[in-house]
Amino acid sequence: MRDNCVIKTENLTKEYKLGVIGSGTLRHDLQSWYARKRGKDDPNLKIGANQYSGWESFLALDSLNIEIDRGERVGIIGANGAGKSTFLKLLSRVTSPTDGEIMFRGRIASMLEVGTGFHGELTGRENIYLNGAILGMSKAEITEKIDKIIEFSECEKFIDTPVKRYSSGMFVKLAFAVAAHLDAEILIMDEVLAVGDMQFQKKCITKMRKLAMDENRTILYVSHNMNTIRELCTRCIVLDHGKKIFDGDVEYAIKIYLGGEQDDFAYYDYMGKHKEPCKRNDIELLRAGYYGKTDNLFYNEEAMSLELLWQNNEDIDNLCLRVEVSDFRRFPVTAYVIENFYSGKKGEKTSMRFKLNVSQIARGEYFTRYVFYNRKNDALPYESVEIAKGLRFRKRMPEQNGNRWQKSWGSVIMEEIEIDDKNL
Repeated sequence: MRDNCVIKTENLTKEYKLGVIGSGTLRHDLQSWYARKRGKDDPNLKIGANQYSGWESFLALDSLNIEIDRGERVGIIGANGAGKSTFLKLLSRVTSPTDGEIMFRGRIASMLEVGTGFHGELTGRENIYLNGAILGMSKAEITEKIDKIIEFSECEKFIDTPVKRYSSGMFVKLAFAVAAHLDAEILIMDEVLAVGDMQFQKKCITKMRKLAMDENRTILYVSHNMNTIRELCTRCIVLDHGKKIFDGDVEYAIKIYLGGEQDDFAYYDYMGKHKEPCKRNDIELLRAGYYGKTDNLFYNEEAMSLELLWQNNEDIDNLCLRVEVSDFRRFPVTAYVIENFYSGKKGEKTSMRFKLNVSQIARGEYFTRYVFYNRKNDALPYESVEIAKGLRFRKRMPEQNGNRWQKSWGSVIMEEIEIDDKNL
């Protein structure tokens, strides 16, 4: 391992057998084995349950190679069944790998499930000592920090009440408070903040960020909440069916997780195979594309030349169009509007090109969607009908004024601040 590396896995594999392994008694196991040997149904199998040969299995993790350095805050995301929890259980030594190696430096504190290591009959105070001991803290360490733990948990009023009367949120608060005050070099969290309230989630994320930055702790965080992943993590790993499919930038990892990684196209055919036609009563959109482009990258001051092809299902007067731009979280970024730009007869197919100025949009990945509407009377509110989600585009920009625009600053680049008066 490198000097700064605290976790390293080599070809880490975990295989599980399908079905129940063993029926509980030797007699029943022999009955099941003899029935299978004769090609008969298992007499000990529950009605309706699948019968397995005993050799069928699946790989929860498949040859996983990962290196994590000291002080990193790493998010691990993926669909249910991708292998996230299995990976953390292997790191926490809850289970052992089928193949491969795990190497790590330092003490690991993990929260894999809500209330793990808590005894329902014991009070919150007693469970702090119990849970701290399970996580490797001595009694003296716990006694020294118990006041801070109780204060952080926000459970002072109920600390001497048996935890069987706690809500799931109170469980999380108390468990996280113990883990956060453990002097462990590696902190592992598996979707434990999902049941906590928003204020406590923010408090926990702030605490974990502080631990990583001030004390050089390493954080591994699993969540389906992409906002908490963005707030906490500096690196993200995407798992799919036990394999690592991406390791790197947080925003791009989230984009892959949300299913937007295949965006290298310059047109969209709404009438293509397996695609429903996108239409409303009077218009049907057939195709959208970038005119003169073979990809969807736009640089610097380059304008976006958009070409739309549609068919009139009725006579149309004063057609209007709004092109809406959003980020991959579907948060609105900006919109372009053109009114009363087209009139046509029923049955006509029309192709029209539009030039959009995207120079003030910051670098990143964006979605467009197209809204056609009619504004027959300016004095009345108009009805807009979403016709189609549109093309994705990627904006790239160089350093500006010696500074590289940070995505955290926002999605729209404004002009420099103008000094109004130097001598007030």
